[in-house]
Amino acid sequence: MRAATAAVVRRPGAFDLEPIEIDAPRQHEVLVRIVGCGLCHTDLSARDQDLPFKLPAILGHEGSGIVEQVGAGVTRLRPGDAVVLSYAYCGDCEYCQDDRMAYCTRNARLNFGGVRVDGSALARDRQGQPLSARFIGQSAFATHALVLESNAIRVPTDVPLELMGPLGCSMQTGAGAVINALKPGRGESIAIFGAGSVGLSAIMAARIAGCATIIAIDKNAGRLGIAAELGATLTINTQVEDALVAIRAATKGRGVHYSVECTGAPAVLRQAVDSLRACGVCASLGVAGHQAEVQLHMNRFLFGKTLRGVTEGDSVPQRFIPQLIDWWRDGTFPFDRLVSYFSLAQLNEAAAACASGLAIKAIVQPPHTS
Repeated sequence: MRAATAAVVRRPGAFDLEPIEIDAPRQHEVLVRIVGCGLCHTDLSARDQDLPFKLPAILGHEGSGIVEQVGAGVTRLRPGDAVVLSYAYCGDCEYCQDDRMAYCTRNARLNFGGVRVDGSALARDRQGQPLSARFIGQSAFATHALVLESNAIRVPTDVPLELMGPLGCSMQTGAGAVINALKPGRGESIAIFGAGSVGLSAIMAARIAGCATIIAIDKNAGRLGIAAELGATLTINTQVEDALVAIRAATKGRGVHYSVECTGAPAVLRQAVDSLRACGVCASLGVAGHQAEVQLHMNRFLFGKTLRGVTEGDSVPQRFIPQLIDWWRDGTFPFDRLVSYFSLAQLNEAAAACASGLAIKAIVQPPHTS
């Protein structure tokens, strides 16, 4: 067992720092010393139990760190490697074999089961009671995380490792939705609903893809200002104007070729669909409450419109995360501009800052341990 410290959720709405013990790595597992972990809206949904995950639990799924120990059968990683962590997948099912790992048939069990596939616990509290862990393959709100080798991506040692964790979820979700799923052509138009870290990543990717019209929609003026700096050609503040009216005006009444919904709000998803021109495609990324439903005009789909869900940006993390790092190096994907740092002990403050809009992407850093 490895002594560690983690932010544990024992009751909805709060993180509490506790000493824990993490199991030693077993077959195909690696123990990672966490240097940074991004805070994602999905973590807060699980914390508040809008997204069911058995409590008490360790959350956090945008981790980065150093491999400390490897289990039997690990061949690709060794102690000392710098890694970014992403979601877990089986590698064997039809979707994994087709490079669609985000839709793995064992997704729910591997990412939301809270235990190993064999039912054994990964972490325990000081009383020896099991904690739900490996949340979205990680549980990285801790000094250490026990993950599968397959969802730990080796990265160069010359990058600021504490910055890289969000590439494993929010950044690859937004950017991948554009690059991997929608695949817009040069000169086409796209509307991004929600200018948080996912939406801003989609905006940067749309610029990389060569979209001529990139529309950012949000109710936070500060975030819209950043969206404009990162590539949005038009920003729409829903506090002062109607998004659909503004989009139609900007596209001569036709609508956009593509839209991306990042908020998880049913009313916004309907707007994202309604903003499309004939044969347009909307990508739904936002995580909603598990009972959320949306109403759509069915006959509008007679115009060839498509609504599709996208998980983790349709990304193959072993390939796409290095690509995002390359774009960051050359200045076309400056996601570091979205980041604010907090200590792990300040996780509740980080969550409040994100909820209020003061922070776009919070990264928490655990205390250094031996």
